[in-house]
Amino acid sequence: MSLPPQLRKVSPTIWELPVSYKDGMLVPARIIASEAILNRMEASVFEQAANVACLPGILKYSYCMPDGHWGYGFPIGGVAAIDPKTGVISPGGIGFDINCGMRLVLTNLSEEEVRPRIHELVDMLFARIPTGVGCTGFVRCSRSEFRQVVEQGARWCLERGYAWPEDLELTEEHGCFSGADAKACSDKAVERGYDQIGTLGSGNHYCEIQVARPENIFDEATAQAFGITIPNQVVVMFHCGSRGFGHQVATDYLQTFLRVMTAKYGIKVHDRELACAPFRSAEGQAYFAAMKCAVNMGFVNRQVILHRIREVFSHVFHRSPQDLGMGMVYDVAHNTAKLETHLVDGIRQEVLVHRKGATRSFGPHMAGIPECYQETGQPVIIGGSMETGSYLLAGEAGAADTFFTTAHGSGRTMSRHQAKKLIKGQKLLGDMERRGIYVRTDSYGGLAEEAGFAYKDIDLVAAATEEAGLSRRVVKLVPIGNIKG
Repeated sequence: MSLPPQLRKVSPTIWELPVSYKDGMLVPARIIASEAILNRMEASVFEQAANVACLPGILKYSYCMPDGHWGYGFPIGGVAAIDPKTGVISPGGIGFDINCGMRLVLTNLSEEEVRPRIHELVDMLFARIPTGVGCTGFVRCSRSEFRQVVEQGARWCLERGYAWPEDLELTEEHGCFSGADAKACSDKAVERGYDQIGTLGSGNHYCEIQVARPENIFDEATAQAFGITIPNQVVVMFHCGSRGFGHQVATDYLQTFLRVMTAKYGIKVHDRELACAPFRSAEGQAYFAAMKCAVNMGFVNRQVILHRIREVFSHVFHRSPQDLGMGMVYDVAHNTAKLETHLVDGIRQEVLVHRKGATRSFGPHMAGIPECYQETGQPVIIGGSMETGSYLLAGEAGAADTFFTTAHGSGRTMSRHQAKKLIKGQKLLGDMERRGIYVRTDSYGGLAEEAGFAYKDIDLVAAATEEAGLSRRVVKLVPIGNIKG
């Protein structure tokens, strides 16, 4: 792929498109990537990053993280901080799977203890955690109670025995974005979500049993602070979001914004997928309140899945989850918009940070992260493909330039359709088991879509975030068991 001729190198990991690149750009667009990653990025990433740079109220730069690839409106990996007084909010900068996020859970078990039970564990996880399109969960609540769920977030789980008190402390925003208002959510959104609590869904969502091997530890002191304390320690990582509820919230407000964006507010964008409204407008505030409900659904969904994971491990190993050391490392979202206070041109101000397929990466001694991580910085979870492994990292002070944001995953290099043309799911399943990774899936086609070769090299992505000063590598976690939709 040929790079845009206007692209200039700012540093070994920062590449910039100037405002002259496209009419209407208010700020430059910056791509965070090593040269090896940059040379394989789709041309659409540069166009989308430039389109984002045209949004009213955008501050400093439009960013794309090293895992960047084509997305709806924003590129996946896109970041934009907007002045809430003069700027807009755009569902395309958050995504359809609102609060799609990562959660990492510890055990005090070693790989040697778990390997002989891996089939039993994965089979039981697959039986207890619903996967696939349209799946429903074991939690039963009425539509009216669901509206309470999405306003209360993880606190609802704690009150019903699905959470430990410390789980909330170790979840971004304690598992609840304040200001969620279920009245801003349509009946259709509620109908799509009220029976999906505790479900994994499909696509790139997974629940994975992983190992922290000594040779994959980059920062032993921080690994210990995060709970990685024994050789070949087994952990569980999972990735999912707000399911059909969040998708419908995004769909509803995209349609609303398309109606009012130009006709009512005179806003024009280069791409209809960037439909937006002034943040302070009635429509903007209604979407923000509904989006927070979807964020809270994502936290609740992951909390209930954690409850099921603890049940499964307890059943298989005949010990309580507490005895198995099944506390959380952290839960962090990567499809949100949040009001945060950041330094902009030397002045601290409130900004609306859109993170689309991008993860918050707060550095040491920052407000908003648990006391136990004040010295290390916030745990950052970057999920890789089911074949190659994932990373646990720590937030860095250097991430201030990106409004304390880093990558969220390895990022696709090809479409799902293309991946399915290159390998059959059943063959991939067998190949992975021969390599020591036992997988259960709801769909062979869905499995083929997630083959490792369809993703960027997770090692290069994680290294690029460290070189750019956004997050530093702590430990690489390799898979030995996985369930997928």
